[in-house]
Amino acid sequence: MPAIEVVNLHKRYGDRVAVHDVSFAVAAGEVFGVLGRNGAGKTTTVECVAGLRVPNGGTVSVLGLDPHGDASRLRHRVGVQLQESQLPDRIRVREALDLYASFYRAPIRPDRLLDELGLGAQRDVAYRKLSGGQKQRLSIPLALVGDPEVAILDELTTGLDPHARQDTWAVVERLRERGVTVLLVTHLMAEAERLCDRVVVLDAGRVVALDTAAALTQRLGRSSLDDVFLELTDQAGRTPS
Repeated sequence: MPAIEVVNLHKRYGDRVAVHDVSFAVAAGEVFGVLGRNGAGKTTTVECVAGLRVPNGGTVSVLGLDPHGDASRLRHRVGVQLQESQLPDRIRVREALDLYASFYRAPIRPDRLLDELGLGAQRDVAYRKLSGGQKQRLSIPLALVGDPEVAILDELTTGLDPHARQDTWAVVERLRERGVTVLLVTHLMAEAERLCDRVVVLDAGRVVALDTAAALTQRLGRSSLDDVFLELTDQAGRTPS
């Protein structure tokens, strides 16, 4: 059984279709990338997988369960990091990790996560005093402190400097080593090439490609995933819906 299975997913907001007939499956322990331009339907898709939005059509399964209907059963097994998150201004970094850890039966030691993500020196700093990049980094240990079987990470390195990005990539690689299934939304092709076992490319809410980065570059005769991405999304943009 796949760890994540999405079949003919459809989601609309009023008259606007955000996701149209999207299907893919993610194997247990796989790092699976979701790529696409802004507005391609990436975040809507992963929010349906996380149980944060209800699809208008199709089915989603996470660890064999419905992420919306079985949310209470999945809460201890899935960690979610969203593009934007907010904490109380006065809460300190270590307090936030301790609070989130208290929600789980067997959490990871908070100090270990802070050190891995370069936040050890900020453990006693109030949230409002963190830089934008530090707030972004903090969202990652908050998603992982419960030691999830599945991690859903949406643009996890946006706004990070190169050193912080490398630290974060190393965390994802350790998740893979532990057998955690990772659904990774990114617009950074270098990130996808380094971390992802396979990728799905979305454009205008539809799947335009699904394979390994190496297979896609070879199939299209390109030297990098950047070139593949540009060609695929340009072709999709010229194709009538």
